[in-house]
Amino acid sequence: MTVNTVKPAAPGTNFASKSVLHHLARGAIGFGLIIGSIGLVPVVGPATLLAAPLALIAFRGCPTCWMVGLAQTVSRGRLERQCVDGVCTLAKAPPAAKAADEPTAGIRIPAAPR
Repeated sequence: MTVNTVKPAAPGTNFASKSVLHHLARGAIGFGLIIGSIGLVPVVGPATLLAAPLALIAFRGCPTCWMVGLAQTVSRGRLERQCVDGVCTLAKAPPAAKAADEPTAGIRIPAAPR
């Protein structure tokens, strides 16, 4: 008889924002800085390329990091990762874990043996 033990999901890097609107605003700033710095080179000169690294601050890394953060922000509280015997899967979160502000959200307490 095999007993499956549920291990907590490994902590990962969190690129999520407080809200989807906040995250989209950061994306608009980041993409605006990149497009503006490249597009203004013929008009102002190569000095405008110095604005491109500022986009990395808005993206919290790179455009891919921003996209991962968008997915995390949208799915926050709706999905959770469960790892059983070394196999991790995504599953729909139980209704109690949807409140991300709740300090006990996502914490599993084993049932007492009878």
